[in-house]
Amino acid sequence: MSTNVPNTTEEQEIDFTHISKKIGALLDNFSTYLFRCIHFFVKNARIILILFIIGVGLGVYLDYSNKIYKSEVTVAPNFGSTDYLYSKIDLLSAKFRERDTLFLKALGIKQADKITKITIEPVVDVYNFINNSEQNFELLKLMAEDGDLKAIVKETTTSKNYDFHTITFVTKGKANSKITIQPILNYLNSSEYYKQVQQVSVQNIRNKIKINDGIVGQIDGILSAVSESATGKNQKSNSLVYYNENTQLNDVIKTKELLIKENGILKVSLLSSNKIVKDISAVLNMESSGLINGKLKLILPLLFIFLFIAIRLFTAFYKKQYIKAELRAS
Repeated sequence: MSTNVPNTTEEQEIDFTHISKKIGALLDNFSTYLFRCIHFFVKNARIILILFIIGVGLGVYLDYSNKIYKSEVTVAPNFGSTDYLYSKIDLLSAKFRERDTLFLKALGIKQADKITKITIEPVVDVYNFINNSEQNFELLKLMAEDGDLKAIVKETTTSKNYDFHTITFVTKGKANSKITIQPILNYLNSSEYYKQVQQVSVQNIRNKIKINDGIVGQIDGILSAVSESATGKNQKSNSLVYYNENTQLNDVIKTKELLIKENGILKVSLLSSNKIVKDISAVLNMESSGLINGKLKLILPLLFIFLFIAIRLFTAFYKKQYIKAELRAS
C-alpha cells in the first residue's frame, strides 16, 4: 500500500504540470490572437474609419429619403358589400405586388409606386355583433363550444360580419390623400351592381321612415282622443278606467316609442348610405418602426466593416492555402 503513494503523488504532480502547460498555451494563443486583431484594426484604421463614415452618411440619407409610413382608413361596407370589399382589396394588393402601373394609373392613382402594401382587417366588436341579432349570439356560442373563442371572433367567416373594417396602406414616404388614397376609395365605390342596390335600399329606408311617421301620427291622434275623454270633454271621468282596461294604451305607447327609436336608427343609417363603402375615419402617415426602418445609419457601417474583414480574412486564407499547394507541388 505504502509503495503506491509516491507514485500517485508523482502522477498528480505530472497531471497538474500538464494542465498548467495547457492553460499557459491557451493563454498564449489567446494573447497572440488578440494582438493580431488589434494589429489588424490599427493597420487598417484609416480604411475602417472611411467605411464607417460612408456607412453612417449613406444610412442617414436612406433613412431620411426612404422612410416607411402607415396610413389607416376605417370603412363601413353597406348593402352587404363586405365580401366585395375584401375581394377588391385582395385584387389591389396583388396589383401593387406585381407593380401593375397601367392598371393602377387607370384607377387614378398617380403615386402608385409609393404604395408597397395594402391590407384589410376587421375592427373586432363582439358586443355589437351579438347585440345586432340574437342569432349571432347563438351562432357564436355554438362555435365557441368546439374551439377557442379568441380565434373564432377573428376568424374570417365571423370577422366579415363586423360593421367596421380597417384598410392599411404602407407607403414609401408620406402619402397624399387626394392622389393616393382617395382614388382607391373611389374605385371601391364604383360597382354598378351595388349602386343599384344602394338606390333601392335608400328608397326603402325613406319609405320606412315615412310609414313610421304616419303610424306615430295616428297613435298621437288616438292618445289625444283618449286624453280628451279622460278630462271629461266628451265622456264622464270613469271612461279613463274603460280605456285602461280595454284599449291597451300601454302597448300603444310602447309601439310609439319603438317606432321613434327605429326611425332614429334608420336616419343614422341613411346618413352612412351615401356610399357603398363609407369611409368613417382616417389616420395618415404614421411613421412605421420596422426591423430596419430608421436604423440604416447604424446597420450600414457595421455591415461595411464586417464585409471588409470577411474579404481580408478570405484573401489571407486563400494566399496561405495557395502557398501550401505550391510547396506540395514542388
